[in-house]
Amino acid sequence: MRVVIAEDAVLLRAGLTRLLTDADHEVLAAVGDAELLLQAIERHHPDLAIVDVRMPPTHTDEGIRAALKVRDRWPDVAILVLSQYVEERYATELVAGETAGLGYLLKDRVADVREFLDAARRVAAGGTVLDPEVVSQLLARSRQRDPLDRLSPRETEVLGLMAEGRTNVAIAEALVISGGAVEKHVTNIFTKLDLPPTEGDHRRVLAVLRFLGVG
Repeated sequence: MRVVIAEDAVLLRAGLTRLLTDADHEVLAAVGDAELLLQAIERHHPDLAIVDVRMPPTHTDEGIRAALKVRDRWPDVAILVLSQYVEERYATELVAGETAGLGYLLKDRVADVREFLDAARRVAAGGTVLDPEVVSQLLARSRQRDPLDRLSPRETEVLGLMAEGRTNVAIAEALVISGGAVEKHVTNIFTKLDLPPTEGDHRRVLAVLRFLGVG
């Protein structure tokens, strides 16, 4: 996996570089601001860009803005956004578009090296990974607008795990139920959210976006 890192905190930037390098991934560039990130992407065209939400000069939304530009200019470059806190507005904006090859994690997750590396690999491979805390806050907000009363408590759990980017197998393991039970719940979710099968739409992504209130 070929990676570009954009993180203004020197120690975290060095730590991420070391973690990825030790896991036999190639860090092509590690930069400290959004402009250098865009330059690095254009030069190296990596598999994955790991981007801090807040970067110089104002430490507000430079990182997320850069991530959105990367999605627009180089849609085949996967993005894993890191944030100190749950930034609901930025998370919503990020997941409102194409969610393949996209991740949003809190920086605390980096401490779990295995979990972080697994998330990076999944995003680089075209998957979607959302931090459970991000999912929880977005779901809480979406329920204020639309409670989605047709979903059972178990279906709500399943859809929440889907929103974290988990496969049916991973959901079955997390909930200690059979794969067949998960498939049944997923089918019920599609039905209750009025998502009939079509050739052009990915129902799993549409269900998650609708549940998060951005689709």
